[in-house]
Amino acid sequence: MPDTIYDVAIIGGGPAGSTAATLLARAGRRVIICEREKFPRFHIGESLLPVSMKTFTRLGVHEKFERAGFLKKYGGEMTSACCDVGVKFYFKDGYRSQTESSYQVPRAEFDQVLLDHAAETGAEVREQTAVRGVEFFDDRVKLKVQSKSAAPENITARYVIDASGRHSVLGNHFKLKETYPHLQKISIFAHYEGVEMEEGRDASLTRQVRAIDRWFWYIPLPNDRSSIGVVCDTELYRQAKKSPEEFLEQSLAEQPFLARRMTRAHRVTPVYASADFSYRQSRLTGDRWLLAGDAAGFIDPVFSSGVFLALLAGEQCADILDIVVDHPGKAARLFPKYERLLRRVMKGYLRFVDAWYSKEFIEVFLYPQDVLQIPPAVNAVLGGNISGSFAIRWRMSAFYFIVWLQRYLPLCPRRTLVAPNAEKPALRSAA
Repeated sequence: MPDTIYDVAIIGGGPAGSTAATLLARAGRRVIICEREKFPRFHIGESLLPVSMKTFTRLGVHEKFERAGFLKKYGGEMTSACCDVGVKFYFKDGYRSQTESSYQVPRAEFDQVLLDHAAETGAEVREQTAVRGVEFFDDRVKLKVQSKSAAPENITARYVIDASGRHSVLGNHFKLKETYPHLQKISIFAHYEGVEMEEGRDASLTRQVRAIDRWFWYIPLPNDRSSIGVVCDTELYRQAKKSPEEFLEQSLAEQPFLARRMTRAHRVTPVYASADFSYRQSRLTGDRWLLAGDAAGFIDPVFSSGVFLALLAGEQCADILDIVVDHPGKAARLFPKYERLLRRVMKGYLRFVDAWYSKEFIEVFLYPQDVLQIPPAVNAVLGGNISGSFAIRWRMSAFYFIVWLQRYLPLCPRRTLVAPNAEKPALRSAA
């Protein structure tokens, strides 16, 4: 056997990979990140959850986030297409809230900060280095890598974390990918400048608009920029027979809640489209490997779970491998424990997402009644406390029951989720 060069090899330098690398390097482990792209690169998923603030504190990146100018985010707002006023929620009001804010970030800059931080902590970072193959042995893993400006080579490590995103290297290697048949969606989005903002803390809120057959997000970003997009069934988009630019522009113009905020807005990026993004992997761990972040699965962008799950997975992988490197026998207990945790959290988000795509969810949400502290519990889950205490879990069960009951009894006002006829202003595109 060749000498082990690295304790852990990490495929992918996004939030999951960078988090794991930072913590492992800080623990004195020899770590390498192989990232196929050159950072910074455009990415979606700009709205972060307050539950991740403890991870940022542990990583030691808050000061860097402040220097980067990331916006403090204090909550969100949801509304329906058939009304002009939504319901705002603030993280400080969540059930037993421990933090009042998170961040709104341009993902290209956010990911760059985390990757640079991993390198500064002691991890070896190789960008533009793709993993072309992987071989597993009883006591090591061999990665076949190809750098843009170097000859192919092999990298040997004791363990590997696959944080390579939706095109999971190990997911494809072991043929693990499974789709959610009822969540075959497409998201179409772009960045805009000149979108009308509110004052004070409300300027930081993520907005979500629920229509009858689609939903919209509006996320404020630094430097007068906003991320705006629409999500709908893939088949609905195909039937429209429009380009992504045409579909997004028309969809936004039909929503008065958004359109009136965009009368002076202009698009400053291409329009991006991402289809059929909801999936899971049938296994998350195996002999000498773990999946993390989007490589482990992705449900839906609606509640900003992607980065939270990536940070959670990266942190857990680092803590586990820091033990297992010295005590390999403990992998038999710790790897399954990691998989159970991630599946429990993902299952919680799946239930929340399934409720969101029912008409009754927004009807109940937009008619909050402070009964049994259910609204603060929902607020806590929106902040990322998805697998929290029993006190939150039973209140969420009550919330889901009310959503189900709303189908048959109008406990809350019924809503059409259809926008009224309104003037449809043209939205200016990028030059």
